[in-house]
Amino acid sequence: MTQVVLYGLKQCSTCVKARTWLGEHGVSHEFIDYRDHPVAPALLKDWAAQLGGWEKLVNRTSMTWRALPEERRGASTDAQWLALIKEFPALVRRPVSVTQDGAVAVGFSEKRYGERFV
Repeated sequence: MTQVVLYGLKQCSTCVKARTWLGEHGVSHEFIDYRDHPVAPALLKDWAAQLGGWEKLVNRTSMTWRALPEERRGASTDAQWLALIKEFPALVRRPVSVTQDGAVAVGFSEKRYGERFV
């Protein structure tokens, strides 16, 4: 049974570390590359809400974000954020981990994963 669903990018080094850590600690998980399998808008909105807003879900220090024209960085509505993510899936922080109860977290650290999954 899958305990965790991990969303990210296959080539992302942080996603690889997270997947390796889960495997080494016997945590059953499924990995979904959101470039190959885009995340449904309703799910993205739920993640943003759980995390405290789009600013917590979108990586605004990424090269992708910095490459956006200034006017594109001014997203303020759900529709604008969703359009950006649809066009640039790499804007979503990674990995996004979702547990069976639907709780969402972003990023990877051994300490936080140890507290959350073991």
